[in-house]
Formats: sequence, structure tokens, C-alpha cells
Amino acid sequence: MTTIGLIGSGHIGSTLARLAVAAGHDVVLSNSRGPETLTELVDELGPHARAATAAEAAAAGELVVVTVPLKAYRAVPVEPLRGKVVIDTNNYYPQRDGQIAELDDESTTTSELLQAHLPESHVVKAFNNIFFKQLGSLQRPADDPSRSALPIAGDDEAAKRTVAEFLDSLGYDAYDAGPLTEGWRFQRDTAAYVQPYFGPSGDRDGPGGRLTAEQLKEMLAAAVRYRDM
Repeated sequence: MTTIGLIGSGHIGSTLARLAVAAGHDVVLSNSRGPETLTELVDELGPHARAATAAEAAAAGELVVVTVPLKAYRAVPVEPLRGKVVIDTNNYYPQRDGQIAELDDESTTTSELLQAHLPESHVVKAFNNIFFKQLGSLQRPADDPSRSALPIAGDDEAAKRTVAEFLDSLGYDAYDAGPLTEGWRFQRDTAAYVQPYFGPSGDRDGPGGRLTAEQLKEMLAAAVRYRDM
């Protein structure tokens, strides 16, 4: 059992909280509006969940998930995350986040921005390339042939192993895409982004379909930079 701190409790955050509790983890949830706004979700999740401030969730988590809009990444508390493994679920949506020059010119990536903000943490990019409905429905036991893979990227090998173990506990295989610089390969609008998990129907509200590690490997290799699209 691990305590998972969640900084952000929107669609991805709340889905991860449900999966984590189902897998036997404790969760500490936070959002920008305050713990009192999470009462309904905490009641749904039961005794293995509680609400807190972002700083408290960061301090409590043995593993911490940052799942806030990218424009808010500088508000993520730094001190309580020192030395910790931090999962970044972010994507860059200029219409929501505003224009970010270093992402527009592709001189860095979203997770590298968070890593620069958290220089003493170990950031691993994960959960950004799957729609929350499929994330909450495609989990499978380790020996299930219909289990799906999710890509991860990070600069610290031990941190990636920790995140891979967490994914395994939730019901997913992890595919190591390399260092954070390679995180662009499964960012918004790339071949591995969201659509493959919708399944044959292509319906984001449907049950979804399996994506194997081999298929994911091919999609990551086929990724094209925005400037080349």
C-alpha cells in the first residue's frame, strides 16, 4: 500500500483516485478550490481517501500526481516534493494555457517545465495520453491478455520503476519511452495520443480498446513534431 498525493482532482485526478483506492492505496486529494469542495468525492471513495490542501497532499504522498492545467504548474508546491517521485499528466492546450514560447518553438516539453520548477524532485510523465473515461475502464489484471500499455518518460530510472509499479497496481503495463525529452512523442495530437484507446468504434464515450506495448512502440516511433505536421 502506498499513499498517493494528488495535486488536482479533475477528470484524470479523480479517475486515478478511484483506481488507486480500488488497488488498495490511500489517496490524499487536493484542488485549487479547497478541501471542502472535495467532500462528495472523498465520501464516494471511502476511508482510504481524504481531502487536503495542495501542500498537504504533496507532503503526505509517497508518490505524488500533478494533474492541474499546465498554466498553473508554477503554483505546485516545491518544498514538500523535494526528493519525491512526481507524476506529471500535463498537456499543452494554448487556448486554455495561453501561448508558452518554449513549447511553441519546441525547445522543451511540458514535463521538462515541471521538472525545472521542481529541481529536486523526480518527474515522470504519464497518464497524459489517455482520455479519463478509458483510463477508468481499460484496467486489467497482469495476466489478462487484453491489458493495455501506457507510455512513461523520465530522467531517473528508479523513479520510472516506481511509476511502472504503480501503473501495474492500477491495471496497466508501462512502456518506457525514454527521458523527459522524449515525452513529446505522446503529447497532444501525436499518433499515441488518446485516439488509440477509443477502440474500433472511435467513440470516446465507449468502452475503449486495448493498446499493446508493441503497438505503442510503433506509434511513438512514428510521432511527428508540431513544426513538421
